[in-house]
Amino acid sequence: MNHTIITAIHQFKTKHIAVIGDVMIDHYINGKVDRISPEAPVAVVNVNSFDDRAGGAANVALNITSLKSKCSLFSVIGDDTNGKKLISVCKKNKIDTTGLVSSPSRITTLKARVIGNNQQLIRFDYETTIDITPQEEKKIIESFKKSAKNSKFDAVILEDYNKGVLTKNVITQIIDFCNQNDIPTLVDPKKNNFFEYQNCTLFKPNLKEIKESLHNISIQPSKQNLLEASQQLQKKINNQISVITLAEKGVFFHHQKNVEIIPAHVRNIADVSGAGDTVISVLALGLASQLTLNETVELSNLAGGLVCESPGVVSITTEKLLAELTKK
Repeated sequence: MNHTIITAIHQFKTKHIAVIGDVMIDHYINGKVDRISPEAPVAVVNVNSFDDRAGGAANVALNITSLKSKCSLFSVIGDDTNGKKLISVCKKNKIDTTGLVSSPSRITTLKARVIGNNQQLIRFDYETTIDITPQEEKKIIESFKKSAKNSKFDAVILEDYNKGVLTKNVITQIIDFCNQNDIPTLVDPKKNNFFEYQNCTLFKPNLKEIKESLHNISIQPSKQNLLEASQQLQKKINNQISVITLAEKGVFFHHQKNVEIIPAHVRNIADVSGAGDTVISVLALGLASQLTLNETVELSNLAGGLVCESPGVVSITTEKLLAELTKK
């Protein structure tokens, strides 16, 4: 890593990123397991603590603020206790929540994980996955446009978890507005609306998502196979940059004639949850800070690996990134 990247990290604090998408609470029930239930062959967890963390698009926003940048979050949540709890968690982490729309017809997504002896035993999901209503679409689009005019965003992340916030109409209107106002858009897609992100700046699926969406391409993690997939993808959605995460193989990226695979750093992996959120966050800040694409992808690859060393969904911090860079 070079001094340009370190300088850019220090300048992240001057950037303002918008995140739009599906938010949720990651709820952890932590305890100790030392016996099996006499009622059924299942572990008995003696609970000793609970923890609520920002999840989904809210975790992307948390990664942004953990890197000292300003972040505005736009989504639709339920008008319920978990919605209020999510707002509280976001505000505690300096995330701007004025773009969160409360809906009486939805519940706030919550993923409850039971952790015994530092291992996840089971997960319970509470969620609504139907699309938001036209009225809710209008509210979130108008809120975003108003915020963008009052405080110009350096980049916009669309974070899709297939929970209904990023509808075709929301996607189209946000990307069109950003293109008209020279704001880069970065997309972390999911299956339902995979090809709806027409004319975005950067598209970041993982290898599994590419395989599921481009059925007629047999993708092995080689540069040529991935280039063919990226070229086909760009013909379909007209994105400028493709970034495909390859888990333990690293990250592939393609922009015009620039085609590379950056290998993953060797890590003691504790949990891959939330790594994609970290990668898209650092990609946005890197592009907003005028780092080269190679530098931006290399930095995001490093950040994604670092968060995998901790259990549960965690965010990257400026201190952790700089410590890793300065020891190289």
